[in-house]
Amino acid sequence: MRRFFFAFVLLATVVSCQGQHGNGASSSAGSSTVLTAGEFKNKIAQKGVQLVDVRTAREFASGHIPGAKNIDATAYGFENQAGSQLDKNQPVAIYCLSGVRSARAAGALRRMGFKTVYDLRGGYRAWMAQ
Repeated sequence: MRRFFFAFVLLATVVSCQGQHGNGASSSAGSSTVLTAGEFKNKIAQKGVQLVDVRTAREFASGHIPGAKNIDATAYGFENQAGSQLDKNQPVAIYCLSGVRSARAAGALRRMGFKTVYDLRGGYRAWMAQ
């Protein structure tokens, strides 16, 4: 009976996790929205969207999306900088090089009370490939 119960719980977990990814172009990562490069481009063209590159200053200097503000997600004080430079009530669109740091930063922003956070799937690499 225990084996049956364990197998059932494992199966239910796998099935529920698969439903979260879906097969659409955008998906939800926690409470932030992960967007393709095309969707991200449309979002940042909207008025009031704050564009943030969470890579290091050196990476930012080597190339970035025009209009982006640089707030290094790996630097000490990221939350303080984001809190003082960004409006929590306005949408924030973030990206890094590949999407890993921006996913973490998106979670941090949501925990800080930012209402709408968009994350670029694949990061700056995906942006440049479009």
